[in-house]
Amino acid sequence: MTLLTFENNTPALSMKEAGVRRTTRCDELPRLTSTVPREYVHRSSVAEVFLTGYERIGDDTFLLTGQWPRAHTFFISADGTGHDLVQVGETVRQAGLLLCHAEYGVPLGHNVLLWSLGFKADLEQLLIGAGPTDLELIATCRDFGWKGNRFSGFLEVSVRREGRIAATGSGLFSFVPPAVYRRLRGEYGRLSTAAPAQLPPRPAPILPAEAGRLLPFDVVLAPGDRPGRWLLSPDLTHPILFEHANDHHPGMVLVEAARQAACGTLHARSFRPTAVESSFHNYAELDAPCWIDTEVPHSMDPGIRTVHVTGHQGNARIFEATVTGTIASD
Repeated sequence: MTLLTFENNTPALSMKEAGVRRTTRCDELPRLTSTVPREYVHRSSVAEVFLTGYERIGDDTFLLTGQWPRAHTFFISADGTGHDLVQVGETVRQAGLLLCHAEYGVPLGHNVLLWSLGFKADLEQLLIGAGPTDLELIATCRDFGWKGNRFSGFLEVSVRREGRIAATGSGLFSFVPPAVYRRLRGEYGRLSTAAPAQLPPRPAPILPAEAGRLLPFDVVLAPGDRPGRWLLSPDLTHPILFEHANDHHPGMVLVEAARQAACGTLHARSFRPTAVESSFHNYAELDAPCWIDTEVPHSMDPGIRTVHVTGHQGNARIFEATVTGTIASD
């Protein structure tokens, strides 16, 4: 490639004399920070990838690095001072997907089935600082392997910030080939959030303050027919919750619904969720009402409250979750 051209009979100048810097080859550049491939964590947008790298440090143990942005449009506390608790769950989910694809050979075209997801955090460690929050994750993979054409495994993760444990989490995943997934989904596979005209209209959501959210756009619940009951009602165009097309409500939407239902049940602005334990039993279909019910067991500690959440469609239990948090006394 010609960097400079000269008129005939004009003496050529050296690059130094011409004020031109020597071009550096890409393979001579130092290794710089970037996200892991978005396909490995099932994201469409690079901006929604929270992991930056990983290395194996044991037989089934890995050190991962990640980063949370200072200002995220969804994963931020209602008062704007901290990273959102559910962002811990999303980061654990991404860690499991990354390792399954990159280290255990699960093809990218396989579909993931999320059976359980649990996480808890020290909210003080989730406070937003003067810059992005850099993370180190220690991930332990248990019982990762194939049974026929299905891959499954249980992941345990410890999330560290500046050397201190900020959060922990776990998840149970399995993967199936596309043909198996199509058989599992049957007629429901024809529906998609990419074609909202095929789906029922969205009921009006509850107020953000009732759901522990700041913006109406982020609320995923509509009023139910009695106290302690809500209707799952997310905006199917939400750029984070429905970051790519889906033929069902994703597991992270159900986790968010559980957190919002817990906030709505306690009727307290001072309720601060610190942990969520969830399990998933059936797909939450897009074209049928999904009812979210809550129950609050008696607590011996008035400063700590727990809410049990279940989701049903028809006679099928879709998921259940336990949301734990702190509540300030009046």
